[in-house]
Amino acid sequence: MPLTVEPFYCTTTRGSGFARPINTRLRSDAVVQRAFGRARCAEQSVVQETLDACTSENVAQMEQALDEIYRTHSQGYGHDYEEGLLVLDVDLSGWPCGRKAAFASKGYFAKQRNRRGRQLGRVYATPYQEIVVDRLFAGRTQLHQALQPLIEAAARTLALTPEKRTRTLLRIDAGAGTVEQVNWLLEQNYHLLVKDFSTRRATHLATTVPQWWADPTQPGREVGWVVEASSAYTRSVHRLAVRCQKQDGTWGYGVLLTTLDPTQAETLLGGLPDSLPPEQRALLAYLYLYDLRGGAAETSFKGDKQGLGLTKRNKKRWEAGSVKYRIVLANSCCRLPDQAAGASAPKREGFVLRCG
Repeated sequence: MPLTVEPFYCTTTRGSGFARPINTRLRSDAVVQRAFGRARCAEQSVVQETLDACTSENVAQMEQALDEIYRTHSQGYGHDYEEGLLVLDVDLSGWPCGRKAAFASKGYFAKQRNRRGRQLGRVYATPYQEIVVDRLFAGRTQLHQALQPLIEAAARTLALTPEKRTRTLLRIDAGAGTVEQVNWLLEQNYHLLVKDFSTRRATHLATTVPQWWADPTQPGREVGWVVEASSAYTRSVHRLAVRCQKQDGTWGYGVLLTTLDPTQAETLLGGLPDSLPPEQRALLAYLYLYDLRGGAAETSFKGDKQGLGLTKRNKKRWEAGSVKYRIVLANSCCRLPDQAAGASAPKREGFVLRCG
């Protein structure tokens, strides 16, 4: 049966105040409105004025509403912790904006030197490809500064009890791998897989590795156990050094910290070839599991920037921007039917830990 769409009307507060037809052709926004059982929507300028009128109270109300929506409709909230660990990826992404926008400041924006903007922090439930929380920060904010607010917000949304936290894995890059932040997470009883913040410390620890094992899938990358004891952390952690050969022949180094045992890591990874020696098998399980973070929160950021065009629609007022960015969570909710039908998790190929 062919799709037919009647003239699409849009209400407006400008001019005479009467609804008037703006297009009689088949339009994507008209189709979306019909799909949700609506014949009208607010005119674009009215939407912008509404966002500009938002206050901090409206931001809090938006957060509460999204928490309720997530708890009602998501798969992540209903995760079976007895069955396996819940993997949460935490990351920060730069969102450029004009210098007149509130809290716009110089920070790290990929391939945009001296650019001003804000930072969007995200906690992502990777097994279900769901955004748990989004939070907006000033442009100079780094991940180690945003980590605690993000984790506390995610714990509220997911209602993480002490027992559930022991069955939750946080996978984080070096930006939040400081001793202070790692210890804070360890005190909360989370499982961790995090890259050490200090390149200098990683270079030193790499000298204590007694044997290096080659990564069969990534030429020029090797991994080995750090044997030097450490009293800096409040709980025991496994430490493995990773080195990658640079174009000039020298090595770059990184160190991964984790509370997982090798069996847990391999289970989350989905298995490794049986032909690998046991020691190399454990090291590669940790390394490959960390590689998977590249296809989680990072991919979701790219999808939202490209698919929703959020970097092209910035708001000067902080509250307006906060509300607009939180609307991104609706994108996650809209994908739930596809996930229930068996959408697969992100793949590892193409996302690898680089050192130095």
